[in-house]
Amino acid sequence: MREHTLLFMINHTFTTDESAMLRALEISQAGIGLVEPNPTVGAVITDANGRFISEGFHSQYGGPHAEVVALNNANESVTGATIYVTLEPCSHQGKTPPCADALIAAGVGRVVVAAEDPAPHVAGEGIKRLRNAGIQVDVGTCSEQAQALIAPFRKLQLQKQPFVHAKWAMTLDGKIASRTGSSKWISNEKSRAVVHQIRGRMDGIITGIGTVLSDDPLLTVRPPGLRVPTRIVLDSQARLPLTSNLIQSLEQSPILLFVSQNAADEKVAALVNSGIEVIKTPLDQQTDRLDLSEILNELGRRQMTNVLLEAGGQVLGAFWDGQHIDEVHCFVAPKLIGGSGAHSPLSGLGLESMEQAPQLENPRIETLDENVYINGRVEHSSQK
Repeated sequence: MREHTLLFMINHTFTTDESAMLRALEISQAGIGLVEPNPTVGAVITDANGRFISEGFHSQYGGPHAEVVALNNANESVTGATIYVTLEPCSHQGKTPPCADALIAAGVGRVVVAAEDPAPHVAGEGIKRLRNAGIQVDVGTCSEQAQALIAPFRKLQLQKQPFVHAKWAMTLDGKIASRTGSSKWISNEKSRAVVHQIRGRMDGIITGIGTVLSDDPLLTVRPPGLRVPTRIVLDSQARLPLTSNLIQSLEQSPILLFVSQNAADEKVAALVNSGIEVIKTPLDQQTDRLDLSEILNELGRRQMTNVLLEAGGQVLGAFWDGQHIDEVHCFVAPKLIGGSGAHSPLSGLGLESMEQAPQLENPRIETLDENVYINGRVEHSSQK
């Protein structure tokens, strides 16, 4: 399909900047799950009349950036050409040389940028370098789409925390488990397959000790995906059983356990001896639970870009109350449980009124046999 599309593009002429940039945005998405903690970036090169010359996208962390790939793919001179790039060309020496310098050396005549790089070490310097070299630079074409694409990268750069995806499956009456805790299975096989696809592009999967004790999950990616996420367990009193499926499957994926500073030393030592990493974390003074901001800060220090929250209503609710959830993956099954004691997805304090309730931005709704999959970014997260 990729080769067929490229052959079609060879004879294509873009009539507007927007159409060329949309193509760059389209191909950039092929890097999702492969380039993090770098941003996904796409680039398209045309001649002065909009005729397609080449394209490229960032496909591997540490590998060449989209602009350089597009330059290398060109089978003709790009002197005086226009390059459309979804993110400002870098101006610093990292794992690869500065892309701005490569564009200057190639002699391009115009650079169209969708979004400025939010990283403090770039932040307009690439654009400035290009303009100082006499190259025309236009910024802002398809900016909204580009900003949405780099939202996880932007949060990591500016807040030093990963982008939090929250996933749950619920019945038609909004329950994630019955009053006895029964939850297998609310969703169908097709929904669960989508969950594994989501897991396969994450840096980490977060759950609570309550979910581990009740469900004994593996939290691995089956079949293996693009990334191997770290299993992250919030376990204030270090209760994770040494016989759990998580520990028994350590060879498949590492485990990072967050415990409180008053967790019993002997329990912590036993868990460390089992081969997992344990981090003592302060409690939130308001909730008397593990401080979620501190946990997210630690994951950010480890350069985790996307993490998936798969937990019970209390943990999901705590993340919601703290405004830590950035994107939702909700699977709704046409089943009814009922009962005031049944579990809801977002327990905790919650909001006081509907006026405070954020919506999902441009939600995507898909039918998976008899299940409905709803996915979208949380409105407030775009203001972070």
